[in-house]
Amino acid sequence: MGHRSDRRLSGPDAVRNAHGAREAGPSDERPSDGAFHHRFEDADKWAKEFDNPERDTWQKPEEVLDALHLQRTSLVADIGAGTGYFSVRIAKRVPEGKIFAADIEPDMVRYLSERARREHLINLVPVQASADAANLPEPVDVALVVDTYHHIGNRTQYFAKLKSSLRPAGRLVIVDFKMDSPNGPPVRHRISPERVTQELKAAGYALVDTLQFLPRQYCLIFDTGSS
Repeated sequence: MGHRSDRRLSGPDAVRNAHGAREAGPSDERPSDGAFHHRFEDADKWAKEFDNPERDTWQKPEEVLDALHLQRTSLVADIGAGTGYFSVRIAKRVPEGKIFAADIEPDMVRYLSERARREHLINLVPVQASADAANLPEPVDVALVVDTYHHIGNRTQYFAKLKSSLRPAGRLVIVDFKMDSPNGPPVRHRISPERVTQELKAAGYALVDTLQFLPRQYCLIFDTGSS
């Protein structure tokens, strides 16, 4: 969601991304770091896409969060938080905890700060992420990565580093687009759940659960075996 791009995208070959926005066409090639680079500047514009109520019908955010069994005191990271679609919902579920809303785009972080103030979510903490790290200020119980895994480069190294930001018994949750989803990034930039599992195994994670109810996405839950 909030991961970098080396170029702007336009033209007749563009397709619609996860939220209806235009993304790359057939002429684009996968970079050497394995990521699909795309800028998400102008957060106010993207908010109309990311927070469109129509997204709820297939993203099913409340059902996803129900399945994670968050506690009132949980510490959670939303990596690639964008405009806060999941972060604001999490904040209301962990009133005695914190939600670190991390994004690589400075304007998303600015928007998240303003949204937290506007909606009086004092436990929503915006975090300026970087291309190679989430930069979380303290370890969390759950790190949630929604529609963002395919934007992250050098993923095995990235998630190996992220392990130090998970508490004992902490979980990593990956939600991303199925290969046959009617929306999402261009098909050649999608990453199968099997490949996600392989990459994260190499980073030191073990698949512990899979949620099956999302119509367009898979949801994989990992731990580090350190519980």
